[in-house]
Amino acid sequence: MTTQETAARYHELILQRKFIEIQDTLYDENIVCQEPEKATLMGMPVFTHGREAMKAKGIARRATIETMHSYACTEPIVAGEFFSVVLKQEVTFKGKPRVAIEEVGVFHVKDGKIIKEQFFY
Repeated sequence: MTTQETAARYHELILQRKFIEIQDTLYDENIVCQEPEKATLMGMPVFTHGREAMKAKGIARRATIETMHSYACTEPIVAGEFFSVVLKQEVTFKGKPRVAIEEVGVFHVKDGKIIKEQFFY
């Protein structure tokens, strides 16, 4: 798949909240995820390496959610081997007040697979 095709498929699946399918079909086995330093305050590592570790992190993160009030993703912007999206969600985490989260995700695609994702929030 081209970067454009990968981005379009990511967008299609993320709107359906099919996170595991994204990881199983679009992520390289050795994917790297980079979160901002402040992610540690939420109990998340700054770097996660490998598809299985990414899946485990996502499952653990979703388990902390009491209610997902809204979830949105912009159309991807593609440039060369990269695409980016803006993700917006309103969520209530267990035992915490409702919060609005807005982040930019930048994805590096090589040979039709996402090899790195980096989030800014």
